[in-house]
Amino acid sequence: MTVPQPPEPIPGARLLFSLDPSVSHLNHGSFGAVPIAVQRAQQRLRDEMEANPLRFFTQGLVDRIAHTRRHLATFLGADPEGTALVGNATTGAAIVLQSLGLGPGDEVVTTDHGYGAVGFSVERECARTGAVSRTLPVPLTAGDEEVVEIVRAGLRPGRTRLLIVDQITSPTARLFPTAAIVGVAREHGVPVLVDAAHAPGMLPTTVASVGADFWVGNLHKWAYAPRGTAALVVAEPWRERIQPLVVSWEQGSGFPTRVEWQATLDYTGWLAAPVGLFTLRSLGLERVRAHNAALAAYGQRVVGDALGVAPADLPQPGGPTVAMRLIPLPPGVATTMDAARDLRALIADRLSAEVSTAAWNGRGYLRLCGQVYNTPDEYDRLAVRLPTLLAQG
Repeated sequence: MTVPQPPEPIPGARLLFSLDPSVSHLNHGSFGAVPIAVQRAQQRLRDEMEANPLRFFTQGLVDRIAHTRRHLATFLGADPEGTALVGNATTGAAIVLQSLGLGPGDEVVTTDHGYGAVGFSVERECARTGAVSRTLPVPLTAGDEEVVEIVRAGLRPGRTRLLIVDQITSPTARLFPTAAIVGVAREHGVPVLVDAAHAPGMLPTTVASVGADFWVGNLHKWAYAPRGTAALVVAEPWRERIQPLVVSWEQGSGFPTRVEWQATLDYTGWLAAPVGLFTLRSLGLERVRAHNAALAAYGQRVVGDALGVAPADLPQPGGPTVAMRLIPLPPGVATTMDAARDLRALIADRLSAEVSTAAWNGRGYLRLCGQVYNTPDEYDRLAVRLPTLLAQG
């Protein structure tokens, strides 16, 4: 099989970012990259805040946040009245978990593709309340129907108080059939939290079409917002039960304001987030999605070929706009989280390439992303140099 052709670059896109040109930034999915125009918009807001902090925080800030929330919710296809801005997807998950009122005999169900920090939050809440957590193993090669059936078999009506499922998995770069999973859970009376950390900006799917009780997604990854910008979307029956992690002066305002208002938090990132959406739309939303997914697929094949991975053994993401791809590392390489972190640091130091590495179910994996600032030659260089680095141990 031939390597897929890389997409044509989007003219001028690389110049929109202030990334170090001596480094190949192939891991957009971890922390994103903020366009220069967004950085400048946030700095103008910070200048405004520092020129008169009292006026900034006390005259109209709640309304400005609400206006921004409506703008972002519309982009996501979510109900603005059911959307709260939060710091990140992990924060949103923690808010949901501590608002459920879990107790002994209750359980929270996740899959083994879940994000580690969310798993820690589940463990903490279960330890605090006496509930238990249970993880459903899902094979990396499982098709959508198999995933749905695994979830169906794993639910325990009356005991399962929450199912957490990723829309795009972080460690395995897999698109899960979240709408179908939500449908199955609803049949069993089980609420669902969709961890959609990577969905905003990457996927065309709207929040409303997923239909989850709770949905949380980061806008600071694929939607070019400043870091610390995410949306927690809550279905109407649950909204009055959602409580902030920290109570502040807008507690009496109800959801979503009481979740958003955290006193002297720096809100400038949220207020600048619409500039990120403007940048994305200026480049062409569908164009960016197609470009990034095609570039990630190219990178997966050239690096996979260099490592001797057969095309049939390269995990497929399950969607045409998924801009993250997984490559199995040679047996015995990066089989623990510590070893995976060490390998990532070594690749950054020796190859001047930022990638994601992870150990999942005893196997090491490399995750590559595609973004408008990347070029095919960055993946080509990694493909040439990585095998030698791994051979050196």
